[in-house]
Amino acid sequence: MIMVMERLPHLDELVRIIHTGGEHFQTRTLGEVICQGQQLPVQVVTLGNPDPKVPAVGFFGGFHGLELIGAEVVLAFLRNLSTRLRWDDTLHRQLETVRLVFMPLVNPGGMLRGTRANPDGVDLMRNAPVDSAERVPWLIGGQRISPRLPWFRGEPARPMEPENRAVCEVIANEFLTRRFSLTVDCHSGFGVNDRIWFPYAHTRMPIAHLAEMHALNDLLQETLCNHRYIFEPQSSQYLAHGDLWDHLYLQAQSRPEQTFLPVTLELGSWTWVKKNPRQLFSPLGIFNPLIEHRQRRVLRGHLPLLEFMVRAAVSHQRWLPFGQDREDHRQRAMAHWYPDLQTDGQP
Repeated sequence: MIMVMERLPHLDELVRIIHTGGEHFQTRTLGEVICQGQQLPVQVVTLGNPDPKVPAVGFFGGFHGLELIGAEVVLAFLRNLSTRLRWDDTLHRQLETVRLVFMPLVNPGGMLRGTRANPDGVDLMRNAPVDSAERVPWLIGGQRISPRLPWFRGEPARPMEPENRAVCEVIANEFLTRRFSLTVDCHSGFGVNDRIWFPYAHTRMPIAHLAEMHALNDLLQETLCNHRYIFEPQSSQYLAHGDLWDHLYLQAQSRPEQTFLPVTLELGSWTWVKKNPRQLFSPLGIFNPLIEHRQRRVLRGHLPLLEFMVRAAVSHQRWLPFGQDREDHRQRAMAHWYPDLQTDGQP
């Protein structure tokens, strides 16, 4: 009997997109993950101006193998760009002013296995060397009991997982060398509303760039005026150990002259479950729109947000707050997002 080895269709789709993009795309393999007898690459795709003087925008997906829709949203945007490169002069002019970085399949082993964790049983978003001094929810906040349980952080003496080290390398080389950069990490599985989260996850205290996040939110409200995203700190929902974006944001604080704004797009997947309760009986059903027309609606519905992020980065000097404007944004942000904290101190 000849056994047919299961392939990861998202990896095949990425190969097709890269082929369509041709010479405009630069692709680098940062490492390989062994899963089910296969060598799965962890890749980064870049396009646009590599000059560190221009801003950068990063799009990440697939940290959790069950949340396929997050990777598919990033792939859909990359596919959109690859086809427009053939005819869109406006896009070519835009790419002279920005660097775009894509890692749509951070955890290909988990995606192939259909698990939240990577093939070693480690939850990549609980794996960074950041511990919360505040109380986190049991298990979901990160645990070191066993990789057989969800949200396993990894052994304390071990370095971060290779997938996370690859992301850290990309952030260090492509983002922390620039005056301005932002990233969007796409996930699913929380609640019924689509949310845009910003750090922190390990503490309820506000980040140093609270004013900038508030200004970005204002810009989003004015530009995508009919959107339904809830823009908020992740800590307003729950705290966790080991959040990778907390770790990377904290690293960026050693460069005060730079502005690095990481956000997470958390798709409210319970909307799909409410419309189709049978999805509860599928291991992917809680995290993904399993019906084709809903899948298509989600993929096209978030393209305006990702395009907005690119335009916001290109034009960041027009909306970033300074001086008294920055203080006004900080005070409004504290009143809106942190009403229970003292507002007379700088975050």
